[in-house]
Amino acid sequence: MSENIKYSLKNLLNRKQRSILTIISIFIGITTIFIFVSFGWGLYDYVKEFTTSSSADKVTIISKGAGIVFSGMDPSFVLTEDDIKAIERTPRVFKVAGIYAKPAKIKHDGIVKYVFLIGFKPQDEELITDLFNIEIDKGRKLNKNDKGKVVLGYNYQIKDRIFPRAFELNNKIEIEGKKFRIIGFFEAVGNPQDDSNIYMSEKDIRELYFNSTQEIKGYNWAIAKVDLENIDRVITEVEKNLRESRGQKEGEEDFFVESFQDLLKTYTKALDIVIAFVILISLISVIVSSVNTANTMITSVLERTREIGVLKAIGARNREIFKIFLFESSLLGFIGGVLGVLVGWMITYALKNILDSFGWGFLTPHYSTSLFVTCILFATITGAISGAIPAMQASKIKVVDALRYE
Repeated sequence: MSENIKYSLKNLLNRKQRSILTIISIFIGITTIFIFVSFGWGLYDYVKEFTTSSSADKVTIISKGAGIVFSGMDPSFVLTEDDIKAIERTPRVFKVAGIYAKPAKIKHDGIVKYVFLIGFKPQDEELITDLFNIEIDKGRKLNKNDKGKVVLGYNYQIKDRIFPRAFELNNKIEIEGKKFRIIGFFEAVGNPQDDSNIYMSEKDIRELYFNSTQEIKGYNWAIAKVDLENIDRVITEVEKNLRESRGQKEGEEDFFVESFQDLLKTYTKALDIVIAFVILISLISVIVSSVNTANTMITSVLERTREIGVLKAIGARNREIFKIFLFESSLLGFIGGVLGVLVGWMITYALKNILDSFGWGFLTPHYSTSLFVTCILFATITGAISGAIPAMQASKIKVVDALRYE
Protein backbone atom coordinates (compact mmCIF):
# COMPACT_ATOMS: atom_id res chain seq x y z
CA MET A 1 0.00 0.00 0.00
CA SER A 2 2.80 2.43 0.79
CA GLU A 3 4.28 1.85 -2.68
CA ASN A 4 0.87 2.39 -4.29
CA ILE A 5 0.41 5.65 -2.37
CA LYS A 6 3.86 6.90 -3.40
CA TYR A 7 3.10 5.94 -6.99
CA SER A 8 -0.24 7.79 -6.92
CA LEU A 9 1.30 10.93 -5.40
CA LYS A 10 4.01 10.91 -8.04
CA ASN A 11 1.39 10.67 -10.81
CA LEU A 12 -0.60 13.58 -9.34
CA LEU A 13 2.54 15.72 -9.07
CA ASN A 14 3.51 14.90 -12.65
CA ARG A 15 0.11 16.22 -13.72
CA LYS A 16 0.30 19.16 -11.31
CA GLN A 17 -1.69 21.70 -13.34
CA ARG A 18 -4.63 19.38 -13.95
CA SER A 19 -4.62 18.22 -10.31
CA ILE A 20 -4.64 21.83 -9.03
CA LEU A 21 -7.56 22.79 -11.29
CA THR A 22 -9.53 19.76 -10.08
CA ILE A 23 -8.81 20.60 -6.44
CA ILE A 24 -9.91 24.22 -7.01
CA SER A 25 -13.22 23.12 -8.51
CA ILE A 26 -13.90 20.87 -5.49
CA PHE A 27 -12.85 23.39 -2.86
CA ILE A 28 -15.11 26.09 -4.37
CA GLY A 29 -18.12 23.81 -3.99
CA ILE A 30 -17.20 22.79 -0.43
CA THR A 31 -16.51 26.42 0.54
CA THR A 32 -19.96 27.42 -0.70
CA ILE A 33 -21.62 24.58 1.20
CA PHE A 34 -19.68 25.37 4.39
CA ILE A 35 -20.68 29.05 4.30
CA PHE A 36 -24.39 28.42 3.76
CA VAL A 37 -24.65 25.48 6.16
CA SER A 38 -22.73 27.24 8.96
CA PHE A 39 -24.90 30.38 8.75
CA GLY A 40 -28.09 28.36 8.32
CA TRP A 41 -27.18 26.21 11.31
CA GLY A 42 -26.44 29.40 13.25
CA LEU A 43 -29.94 30.70 12.51
CA TYR A 44 -31.44 27.43 13.78
CA ASP A 45 -29.37 27.82 16.96
CA TYR A 46 -30.77 31.34 17.36
CA VAL A 47 -34.34 30.08 16.99
CA LYS A 48 -33.66 27.22 19.41
CA GLU A 49 -32.53 29.71 22.07
CA PHE A 50 -35.96 31.36 21.95
CA THR A 51 -37.79 28.03 21.91
CA THR A 52 -36.14 26.96 25.15
CA SER A 53 -36.04 30.43 26.73
CA SER A 54 -38.51 32.33 28.90
CA SER A 55 -40.37 33.36 25.72
CA ALA A 56 -41.89 29.88 25.37
CA ASP A 57 -44.88 30.53 27.67
CA LYS A 58 -45.87 33.83 26.05
CA VAL A 59 -48.68 34.55 23.61
CA THR A 60 -49.11 37.75 21.62
CA ILE A 61 -52.30 39.46 20.53
CA ILE A 62 -51.77 41.54 17.40
CA SER A 63 -53.76 42.85 14.45
CA LYS A 64 -54.30 40.63 11.42
CA GLY A 65 -51.72 41.20 8.73
CA ALA A 66 -49.16 42.73 11.11
CA GLY A 67 -46.18 41.27 12.90
CA ILE A 68 -45.22 42.26 16.42
CA VAL A 69 -42.86 44.99 15.24
CA PHE A 70 -45.27 46.51 12.73
CA SER A 71 -48.49 46.23 14.73
CA GLY A 72 -48.06 49.88 15.77
CA MET A 73 -48.40 50.89 12.12
CA ASP A 74 -52.05 49.83 12.00
CA PRO A 75 -54.08 52.74 13.43
CA SER A 76 -57.38 50.90 12.90
CA PHE A 77 -56.49 48.24 15.45
CA VAL A 78 -56.30 48.90 19.19
CA LEU A 79 -56.87 46.87 22.32
CA THR A 80 -58.92 48.63 24.98
CA GLU A 81 -58.73 48.19 28.75
CA ASP A 82 -61.85 46.00 28.46
CA ASP A 83 -59.96 43.76 25.99
CA ILE A 84 -57.03 43.48 28.39
CA LYS A 85 -59.41 42.54 31.21
CA ALA A 86 -61.06 39.93 28.97
CA ILE A 87 -57.64 38.35 28.41
CA GLU A 88 -56.80 38.52 32.13
CA ARG A 89 -59.93 36.66 33.20
CA THR A 90 -59.11 33.73 30.91
CA PRO A 91 -58.22 30.62 32.96
CA ARG A 92 -54.49 29.81 33.05
CA VAL A 93 -53.50 33.33 31.98
CA PHE A 94 -51.13 34.56 34.68
CA LYS A 95 -50.28 38.07 33.53
CA VAL A 96 -51.12 40.44 30.67
CA ALA A 97 -49.33 43.55 29.43
CA GLY A 98 -50.78 46.05 26.98
CA ILE A 99 -48.13 47.53 24.70
CA TYR A 100 -47.98 50.83 22.85
CA ALA A 101 -45.85 50.68 19.70
CA LYS A 102 -45.41 53.94 17.82
CA PRO A 103 -43.00 55.14 15.13
CA ALA A 104 -41.22 58.13 16.65
CA LYS A 105 -38.93 60.93 15.49
CA ILE A 106 -35.79 61.28 17.55
CA LYS A 107 -33.11 63.94 17.30
CA HIS A 108 -29.51 64.13 18.46
CA ASP A 109 -26.83 66.70 17.51
CA GLY A 110 -29.16 68.03 14.81
CA ILE A 111 -29.56 64.60 13.17
CA VAL A 112 -33.08 63.17 12.85
CA LYS A 113 -33.90 59.44 12.88
CA TYR A 114 -37.14 57.44 13.00
CA VAL A 115 -37.39 54.45 15.33
CA PHE A 116 -40.02 52.49 17.25
CA LEU A 117 -41.15 53.69 20.65
CA ILE A 118 -42.40 50.96 23.01
CA GLY A 119 -44.58 52.01 25.95
CA PHE A 120 -45.86 49.86 28.82
CA LYS A 121 -46.56 49.85 32.52
CA PRO A 122 -43.18 49.54 34.30
CA GLN A 123 -44.49 46.66 36.42
CA ASP A 124 -45.03 44.70 33.16
CA GLU A 125 -41.47 45.16 31.92
CA GLU A 126 -40.55 41.58 32.80
CA LEU A 127 -42.93 40.33 30.09
CA ILE A 128 -41.16 42.52 27.52
CA THR A 129 -37.69 41.32 28.50
CA ASP A 130 -38.87 37.69 28.58
CA LEU A 131 -40.37 37.97 25.10
CA PHE A 132 -37.18 39.31 23.54
CA ASN A 133 -34.96 37.23 25.85
CA ILE A 134 -32.94 40.27 26.97
CA GLU A 135 -31.91 41.93 30.21
CA ILE A 136 -30.49 45.31 31.16
CA ASP A 137 -26.91 45.75 29.92
CA LYS A 138 -26.19 49.03 31.72
CA GLY A 139 -28.15 51.16 34.16
CA ARG A 140 -31.54 50.03 35.41
CA LYS A 141 -35.11 49.26 34.37
CA LEU A 142 -38.05 51.65 34.55
CA ASN A 143 -40.11 51.86 37.72
CA LYS A 144 -43.62 53.19 38.33
CA ASN A 145 -42.36 56.54 39.71
CA ASP A 146 -40.17 57.36 36.69
CA LYS A 147 -41.20 60.35 34.59
CA GLY A 148 -39.35 61.69 31.59
CA LYS A 149 -36.98 58.69 31.58
CA VAL A 150 -36.29 56.02 28.98
CA VAL A 151 -34.36 52.81 28.45
CA LEU A 152 -32.68 52.48 25.05
CA GLY A 153 -31.83 49.54 22.85
CA TYR A 154 -28.26 48.30 22.71
CA ASN A 155 -27.20 50.16 19.53
CA TYR A 156 -27.52 53.62 21.08
CA GLN A 157 -24.35 53.08 23.07
CA ILE A 158 -22.32 52.20 19.95
CA LYS A 159 -20.66 55.02 18.01
CA ASP A 160 -21.95 55.45 14.42
CA ARG A 161 -24.53 52.68 14.89
CA ILE A 162 -27.53 55.03 15.07
CA PHE A 163 -25.95 58.44 15.65
CA PRO A 164 -22.32 59.47 15.10
CA ARG A 165 -21.94 60.03 18.84
CA ALA A 166 -22.80 57.27 21.30
CA PHE A 167 -25.13 57.83 24.26
CA GLU A 168 -24.22 57.27 27.89
CA LEU A 169 -26.25 56.92 31.07
CA ASN A 170 -27.93 60.16 32.19
CA ASN A 171 -27.59 61.71 28.73
CA LYS A 172 -30.76 63.19 27.26
CA ILE A 173 -32.41 62.26 23.98
CA GLU A 174 -35.05 64.26 22.13
CA ILE A 175 -38.20 62.29 21.26
CA GLU A 176 -41.00 64.02 19.34
CA GLY A 177 -39.63 67.38 20.47
CA LYS A 178 -39.31 66.49 24.17
CA LYS A 179 -36.20 65.67 26.18
CA PHE A 180 -35.96 62.35 28.06
CA ARG A 181 -33.21 61.17 30.39
CA ILE A 182 -31.52 57.82 29.65
CA ILE A 183 -31.48 55.51 32.69
CA GLY A 184 -30.46 52.24 31.04
CA PHE A 185 -29.54 50.20 27.96
CA PHE A 186 -30.84 46.75 27.07
CA GLU A 187 -28.63 43.89 25.93
CA ALA A 188 -28.24 43.29 22.21
CA VAL A 189 -31.11 41.40 20.58
CA GLY A 190 -29.00 40.95 17.47
CA ASN A 191 -30.85 42.90 14.78
CA PRO A 192 -30.83 46.67 14.04
CA GLN A 193 -34.61 47.06 14.36
CA ASP A 194 -35.02 45.72 17.89
CA ASP A 195 -31.70 47.17 19.07
CA SER A 196 -32.84 50.67 18.06
CA ASN A 197 -36.11 50.58 20.03
CA ILE A 198 -36.79 53.08 22.81
CA TYR A 199 -38.72 51.95 25.90
CA MET A 200 -40.69 54.31 28.15
CA SER A 201 -43.48 54.14 30.71
CA GLU A 202 -47.12 54.07 29.66
CA LYS A 203 -47.66 57.37 31.43
CA ASP A 204 -44.96 59.14 29.39
CA ILE A 205 -45.98 57.73 26.02
CA ARG A 206 -49.62 58.64 26.57
CA GLU A 207 -48.66 62.16 27.58
CA LEU A 208 -46.31 62.45 24.62
CA TYR A 209 -48.95 61.47 22.08
CA PHE A 210 -52.07 62.86 23.75
CA ASN A 211 -50.51 66.30 23.29
CA SER A 212 -50.12 65.74 19.54
CA THR A 213 -52.43 64.94 16.66
CA GLN A 214 -51.58 61.24 17.03
CA GLU A 215 -53.86 60.55 19.99
CA ILE A 216 -53.57 57.04 21.37
CA LYS A 217 -56.93 55.31 21.78
CA GLY A 218 -55.66 51.98 23.03
CA TYR A 219 -52.87 49.43 23.06
CA ASN A 220 -51.36 48.34 19.74
CA TRP A 221 -50.72 44.78 20.92
CA ALA A 222 -50.51 42.71 24.07
CA ILE A 223 -48.41 39.97 25.66
CA ALA A 224 -49.79 37.32 27.99
CA LYS A 225 -47.94 34.84 30.16
CA VAL A 226 -49.88 31.57 30.17
CA ASP A 227 -49.74 27.94 31.27
CA LEU A 228 -47.26 26.36 28.85
CA GLU A 229 -48.69 22.85 29.30
CA ASN A 230 -52.14 23.96 28.07
CA ILE A 231 -51.11 26.74 25.71
CA ASP A 232 -53.32 25.70 22.76
CA ARG A 233 -56.39 25.54 24.96
CA VAL A 234 -55.55 28.91 26.52
CA ILE A 235 -55.23 30.50 23.08
CA THR A 236 -58.70 29.21 22.15
CA GLU A 237 -60.18 30.65 25.35
CA VAL A 238 -58.44 34.01 24.86
CA GLU A 239 -59.82 34.23 21.32
CA LYS A 240 -63.32 33.46 22.60
CA ASN A 241 -63.17 36.11 25.36
CA LEU A 242 -61.75 38.72 22.99
CA ARG A 243 -64.50 38.10 20.44
CA GLU A 244 -67.08 38.67 23.16
CA SER A 245 -65.31 41.82 24.36
CA ARG A 246 -65.03 43.24 20.83
CA GLY A 247 -68.46 42.07 19.65
CA GLN A 248 -67.08 39.95 16.83
CA LYS A 249 -68.17 36.60 15.42
CA GLU A 250 -65.89 33.64 14.91
CA GLY A 251 -64.05 34.02 11.62
CA GLU A 252 -64.53 37.82 11.61
CA GLU A 253 -61.79 38.63 14.14
CA ASP A 254 -59.46 41.53 13.39
CA PHE A 255 -56.76 40.05 15.61
CA PHE A 256 -54.43 37.08 15.94
CA VAL A 257 -53.62 35.22 19.14
CA GLU A 258 -50.38 33.33 18.60
CA SER A 259 -47.90 31.65 20.84
CA PHE A 260 -44.30 32.67 20.45
CA GLN A 261 -43.55 29.08 19.49
CA ASP A 262 -46.03 29.35 16.58
CA LEU A 263 -44.25 32.47 15.37
CA LEU A 264 -40.94 30.63 15.54
CA LYS A 265 -42.39 27.64 13.65
CA THR A 266 -43.53 29.96 10.85
CA TYR A 267 -40.07 31.52 10.78
CA THR A 268 -38.40 28.09 10.80
CA LYS A 269 -40.51 26.85 7.86
CA ALA A 270 -39.49 29.87 5.81
CA LEU A 271 -35.90 29.34 6.90
CA ASP A 272 -36.07 25.67 5.82
CA ILE A 273 -37.09 26.70 2.31
CA VAL A 274 -34.36 29.33 2.00
CA ILE A 275 -31.62 27.06 3.36
CA ALA A 276 -32.73 24.15 1.14
CA PHE A 277 -32.61 26.44 -1.91
CA VAL A 278 -29.11 27.76 -1.24
CA ILE A 279 -27.80 24.27 -0.42
CA LEU A 280 -29.28 23.06 -3.72
CA ILE A 281 -27.29 25.77 -5.51
CA SER A 282 -24.18 24.64 -3.60
CA LEU A 283 -24.79 21.01 -4.54
CA ILE A 284 -24.95 22.00 -8.20
CA SER A 285 -21.48 23.45 -7.75
CA VAL A 286 -20.34 20.15 -6.20
CA ILE A 287 -21.85 18.18 -9.10
CA VAL A 288 -19.89 20.33 -11.53
CA SER A 289 -16.78 19.61 -9.44
CA SER A 290 -17.55 15.88 -9.57
CA VAL A 291 -17.86 15.96 -13.34
CA ASN A 292 -14.56 17.79 -13.53
CA THR A 293 -12.92 15.17 -11.26
CA ALA A 294 -14.34 12.32 -13.36
CA ASN A 295 -13.07 14.02 -16.52
CA THR A 296 -9.62 14.35 -14.97
CA MET A 297 -9.51 10.67 -14.03
CA ILE A 298 -10.81 9.50 -17.44
CA THR A 299 -8.14 11.58 -19.16
CA SER A 300 -5.56 10.15 -16.77
CA VAL A 301 -6.62 6.60 -17.65
CA LEU A 302 -6.34 7.31 -21.39
CA GLU A 303 -2.91 8.89 -20.96
CA ARG A 304 -1.66 6.04 -18.79
CA THR A 305 -3.08 3.06 -20.69
CA ARG A 306 0.36 1.81 -21.72
CA GLU A 307 1.59 2.38 -18.16
CA ILE A 308 -1.30 0.29 -16.83
CA GLY A 309 -0.28 -2.50 -19.22
CA VAL A 310 3.27 -2.43 -17.86
CA LEU A 311 1.96 -2.61 -14.27
CA LYS A 312 -0.19 -5.60 -15.12
CA ALA A 313 2.66 -7.26 -17.01
CA ILE A 314 4.86 -7.19 -13.91
CA GLY A 315 2.11 -8.66 -11.70
CA ALA A 316 -0.27 -5.86 -10.66
CA ARG A 317 -3.81 -7.21 -10.16
CA ASN A 318 -7.04 -5.54 -11.23
CA ARG A 319 -7.92 -4.53 -7.68
CA GLU A 320 -4.52 -2.83 -7.25
CA ILE A 321 -5.03 -0.78 -10.41
CA PHE A 322 -8.53 0.08 -9.20
CA LYS A 323 -7.22 1.17 -5.80
CA ILE A 324 -4.51 3.39 -7.34
CA PHE A 325 -6.97 5.42 -9.41
CA LEU A 326 -9.59 5.46 -6.65
CA PHE A 327 -7.00 6.71 -4.18
CA GLU A 328 -5.95 9.50 -6.57
CA SER A 329 -9.52 10.75 -7.02
CA SER A 330 -10.24 10.45 -3.28
CA LEU A 331 -7.07 12.37 -2.46
CA LEU A 332 -8.07 15.18 -4.81
CA GLY A 333 -11.45 15.31 -3.08
CA PHE A 334 -9.85 15.24 0.39
CA ILE A 335 -7.43 18.09 -0.40
CA GLY A 336 -10.26 20.10 -1.99
CA GLY A 337 -12.43 19.45 1.09
CA VAL A 338 -9.76 20.54 3.57
CA LEU A 339 -9.03 23.71 1.62
CA GLY A 340 -12.76 24.38 1.19
CA VAL A 341 -13.40 24.07 4.93
CA LEU A 342 -10.43 26.31 5.81
CA VAL A 343 -11.40 29.00 3.30
CA GLY A 344 -15.08 28.68 4.31
CA TRP A 345 -14.16 29.14 7.98
CA MET A 346 -12.08 32.25 7.20
CA ILE A 347 -14.87 33.77 5.09
CA THR A 348 -17.61 33.07 7.65
CA TYR A 349 -15.46 34.40 10.49
CA ALA A 350 -14.83 37.63 8.56
CA LEU A 351 -18.53 37.92 7.64
CA LYS A 352 -19.50 37.36 11.28
CA ASN A 353 -17.38 40.32 12.38
CA ILE A 354 -18.71 42.51 9.56
CA LEU A 355 -22.36 41.63 10.30
CA ASP A 356 -21.80 42.17 14.02
CA SER A 357 -20.35 45.63 13.34
CA PHE A 358 -23.57 46.51 11.49
CA GLY A 359 -25.77 45.26 14.32
CA TRP A 360 -26.76 41.91 12.83
CA GLY A 361 -25.28 39.89 15.67
CA PHE A 362 -27.89 37.12 15.44
CA LEU A 363 -26.43 36.12 12.05
CA THR A 364 -23.67 34.06 13.63
CA PRO A 365 -22.20 30.97 11.92
CA HIS A 366 -22.23 27.65 13.72
CA TYR A 367 -18.90 25.90 14.13
CA SER A 368 -18.69 22.30 15.27
CA THR A 369 -16.43 19.30 14.74
CA SER A 370 -19.25 17.48 12.94
CA LEU A 371 -19.59 20.32 10.41
CA PHE A 372 -15.86 20.36 9.59
CA VAL A 373 -15.53 16.57 9.43
CA THR A 374 -18.74 16.10 7.40
CA CYS A 375 -17.70 18.63 4.76
CA ILE A 376 -14.26 16.98 4.37
CA LEU A 377 -15.78 13.49 4.22
CA PHE A 378 -18.37 14.68 1.72
CA ALA A 379 -15.63 16.05 -0.54
CA THR A 380 -13.55 12.88 -0.19
CA ILE A 381 -16.48 10.57 -0.93
CA THR A 382 -17.56 12.78 -3.84
CA GLY A 383 -14.04 12.54 -5.26
CA ALA A 384 -14.04 8.77 -4.75
CA ILE A 385 -17.40 8.32 -6.48
CA SER A 386 -16.29 10.57 -9.36
CA GLY A 387 -13.20 8.44 -9.86
CA ALA A 388 -14.82 5.04 -9.33
CA ILE A 389 -15.95 4.44 -12.91
CA PRO A 390 -12.65 5.57 -14.51
CA ALA A 391 -10.78 3.42 -11.93
CA MET A 392 -12.93 0.43 -12.82
CA GLN A 393 -12.28 0.98 -16.52
CA ALA A 394 -8.55 1.18 -15.86
CA SER A 395 -8.57 -2.09 -13.90
CA LYS A 396 -10.29 -3.98 -16.72
CA ILE A 397 -7.87 -2.98 -19.49
CA LYS A 398 -6.28 -6.05 -21.06
CA VAL A 399 -2.49 -6.29 -20.88
CA VAL A 400 -2.01 -6.88 -24.63
CA ASP A 401 -4.27 -3.99 -25.62
CA ALA A 402 -2.61 -1.68 -23.10
CA LEU A 403 0.95 -2.46 -24.18
CA ARG A 404 0.26 -1.79 -27.86
CA TYR A 405 -1.80 1.36 -27.13
CA GLU A 406 -0.37 4.59 -28.53
